[in-house]
Amino acid sequence: MKRLVLAIVGLSAAVAAVSLLTAFKREHDYRRLIEDGEAALRADQPFVAIEAFSGAIALKRDSMLAYLKRGETYRRRGELPSALRDLRTAADLDPTATRPLEELGDINYGLARYGRAAERYADYVRLDERSTRVLYKLALSHFRAGNVAQAVAALHRAIRLNDRFAEAFYLLGLCHRDQDRFDEARRSFERAIEISPGFVEPRDALASVHEAVGAMAEQIDQLEALAALEPSRPERQVALGSAYARAGRTDLAVLTLGRAAERHPEQPQLYVALGRVWLDAAETRDDRVALSKALEALQGPVAGTGATSEALTLLGRALLLAGDLELAERMLQQASERFPVDPDSFRYFADAAEQRGHIAPARQALIKLAVLTGDTAPSAVRAARTVRIALLSLRLRDGAAAQLWLRRGSDVADTAPLLASVAEQQLHAGDREGARATIVRGLAKDPQYRALTDLQHRLTKPPRAPSSTPPPAPAIRPPPS
Repeated sequence: MKRLVLAIVGLSAAVAAVSLLTAFKREHDYRRLIEDGEAALRADQPFVAIEAFSGAIALKRDSMLAYLKRGETYRRRGELPSALRDLRTAADLDPTATRPLEELGDINYGLARYGRAAERYADYVRLDERSTRVLYKLALSHFRAGNVAQAVAALHRAIRLNDRFAEAFYLLGLCHRDQDRFDEARRSFERAIEISPGFVEPRDALASVHEAVGAMAEQIDQLEALAALEPSRPERQVALGSAYARAGRTDLAVLTLGRAAERHPEQPQLYVALGRVWLDAAETRDDRVALSKALEALQGPVAGTGATSEALTLLGRALLLAGDLELAERMLQQASERFPVDPDSFRYFADAAEQRGHIAPARQALIKLAVLTGDTAPSAVRAARTVRIALLSLRLRDGAAAQLWLRRGSDVADTAPLLASVAEQQLHAGDREGARATIVRGLAKDPQYRALTDLQHRLTKPPRAPSSTPPPAPAIRPPPS
């Protein structure tokens, strides 16, 4: 009996020893595979690394580290679904581990799943609320998802931890700008610039804030700084020269853009911007010399097959101003067919086509412009445009279309002069009921407006058949479309 007991004890000890040895070997093999995987990554051999980490997972199914390492490697290879699967497993295996959560947030952000990214970063912050890096990522995800208030809250937490976090102040400025809180946006951008003077993005954003509030001198200050910080970027010179032109400093705009064009003759946008400055000067001052210079500057950018719609539109405008209607119409038609299209191309093409007697194309261009711009144009511009389309429809003997566009014009007109103009054309087109309704709306805005009272008196006269010839221009015309 004693021998049996000793045999059993000996067998148990042997089994325990074998189990211990097996566990020790498994742990040794597991650590070796993790090390092999890390070495493969250092040698830029991600496939070998994945094989090693997969072997480690086979040995230890509950290893958070192995799943984390393999998930990071999948991400490095661009295999994002596999990366997400492994990283989620790692996070489930160790809910206190922050690294998988940050990786999951990063991948979701890269996939533009900003809401999911924010959830993962928020999980991280609940575990470590002092990570300014992840607080910033959380704010950025909220901002991209359109949750600006939550982004602001996360940024304030990050800034309390680090008041020299320039990127956080920059993002905070963007949030305030989106909320139309321009004073707060300006202060945030200025703080970011104070912390990091060479950080160009806050200067760019600050210039846009100054432009939005009409602080033209301050906008130019920032654009000058940007041009000095990035002299090799022609678009900086374009922005600065264009700002000079808007401020009425035409000579400085021409000098800035001209010098930039000399340094970067291969950049057509510089010549396009220079041509725009000269063309605006020519139109404003009726300056034939400026018109000549505009034509000269714009010839180059449209010479090749890659001419933009903007360049073609500007050249068409210049030719229209110079009286070359045939070539202007051709350039503007090309501009209206070039993507991305400059909306102005339709308006100026309509001008050129109408002057050449091409009424149907002119009307079609204005209809396309109305569809393209929708409700974004001021109501006066939309009303004037619809009246013009109606007049062109009358010239084409298309009375039904004329009445349709006049009704639309009446809907968007919001001043007595504009409503009088619409009512005049409605009467001419034979739409007496429409004219009567428009006159009532106009008199509600200005009961003493003479053109409307005269039209009301005309309504008492017997109706006459509509004519295809437009009536004389009303005393007060709407602004050009």
